[in-house]
Amino acid sequence: MFSHSSRGRLTDRDIDRFPDKTLFHRVARAVCHAGCLPRKELYEAWEVARRVRRLFRGGRVVDLGAGHGLLAQVMLLLDDSSPSALVVDKKLPTSSARLHEALVDTWPKLAGRVTFLNSELDADQVLATDIVVSSHACGALTDLVLERAVAARARVAVLPCCHDLASCDTGAIAGWVDGPIAIDIVRAMRLVRQGYRVWTQTIPPEITPKNRLLIGCPSSDRDQVMIQGLQYTRRQRHV
Repeated sequence: MFSHSSRGRLTDRDIDRFPDKTLFHRVARAVCHAGCLPRKELYEAWEVARRVRRLFRGGRVVDLGAGHGLLAQVMLLLDDSSPSALVVDKKLPTSSARLHEALVDTWPKLAGRVTFLNSELDADQVLATDIVVSSHACGALTDLVLERAVAARARVAVLPCCHDLASCDTGAIAGWVDGPIAIDIVRAMRLVRQGYRVWTQTIPPEITPKNRLLIGCPSSDRDQVMIQGLQYTRRQRHV
């Protein structure tokens, strides 16, 4: 059984599992050639990116706590309206360069558009025009990503994981609902109080049980987001 949640690395032995001409299969074959990415990270990045792109266009993509940076690069491939991406992690995997090279071999247009930065998540890395994304930033790191985005009034999407009941805010509702759910509800409501329009979605649970996706944009940008989402949906019907 080929489980989408496996942490096993995709390699050239898996290429025959992705024979189609679809964008996802082309990305998967490039990932296989790189031979360094856990299988679940491919599916997580794809499912998060396509949901975010239904809402947000344009702006630089800033992937915080990015690991290999696949999410940012898939965002660029799904919609070319973003000029560039910044991939930030305090300890980037050495194999992140190998993955990027495999993607550039297939899509030369990515060359020179993705910057990799070994760094803590500093506030001055984020601009108001950016799209901030983060997939499985552990525990309170998700809250830091949200803080950085809100401080800049940037659009943001996070797929939280490793909910730490000791360090994360449950809003005193953990007696009614599961602790990790309480944490994510508090995060969503905090964004609303901070003047954000919020979307709460999920990615398929067969990829990860930690599948709640929180998306937000400043309320002043809401009408433009809706227009861009409709434009993106119409274009995808013709892909």
